[in-house]
Amino acid sequence: MNQSSQQLAVQPSRWGFPQARERSGGKIPVKAPGQDRVLKIFFGTCAVLSVASFLFLEVDWLKLLSRVPNMGESFVKLFTFDFTGFSSTLSAFGESVSMTVLATIYSAVLGILFGAFMSRNLVKNRLAVGALSAAFTFVRAVPSVVWVLLVLVCLGFGPATGIVGLSVHSIAFFAKAYAQSFDDVGGDVVEALTVVGANRLQIFFRGILPAALSSIVAWFSLRVETNFSESTVLGMVGAGGIGFVISSNIQNYRYGRAGVAIVMVFLFAYLVETGFSKMKRAYLMDH
Repeated sequence: MNQSSQQLAVQPSRWGFPQARERSGGKIPVKAPGQDRVLKIFFGTCAVLSVASFLFLEVDWLKLLSRVPNMGESFVKLFTFDFTGFSSTLSAFGESVSMTVLATIYSAVLGILFGAFMSRNLVKNRLAVGALSAAFTFVRAVPSVVWVLLVLVCLGFGPATGIVGLSVHSIAFFAKAYAQSFDDVGGDVVEALTVVGANRLQIFFRGILPAALSSIVAWFSLRVETNFSESTVLGMVGAGGIGFVISSNIQNYRYGRAGVAIVMVFLFAYLVETGFSKMKRAYLMDH
């Protein structure tokens, strides 16, 4: 076979990335063998689960479609803003922001600590890492609203309940996210510091933590948004804040006041996302 008649074919290497090899005739395949099969299984499973879920829920689509105009009217009423009692709305908004800030900061600090204990770059005892990871998986599996209801029994109504309830779930989230970020740091960083005689604390604070800082900021910004959204929901079950204002106004058909509160929630979430995105870009440019 002449070399001029040979063409390159793309096949996956042992690392999972495409690599070229020579083969005669035909087009150049660019897909890994089995890739289509995996995608077909995935989408097929999603389709089956979707159909099964619709059948299980027995959704009355005709009734739902007949109510669509009513939904449109409700949304129009929400955006007919009514600033009556705006001072109380603003106070409740500040309460939700404060709950979010405190719960996220406390959780992030503890999440870094537990994430370090769950990092395989720092802890070589697989049994201990697995046990701690399983415990936090259980905590994450329980929704924040359940934790708030449990704390509500002990602390009663108020922002303290919201802070503790949000923190429980957020700590488990940060522990998992930060452990993954620490594990993503290259092993050469750990090896280099180990060779020069650094102990585990020095390896963590001088090597792993600075290298993972960009991911830490990204996870933190994501959780700020999540905690603020959840604090809004939790306010409807006794945690106070802007959620209580939205719930009470809608229940009393004061849609204009509820609309003002909802817009404030949106603006805060947008500003948080924009601010952290700029912060991350500035950090990456400096490094």
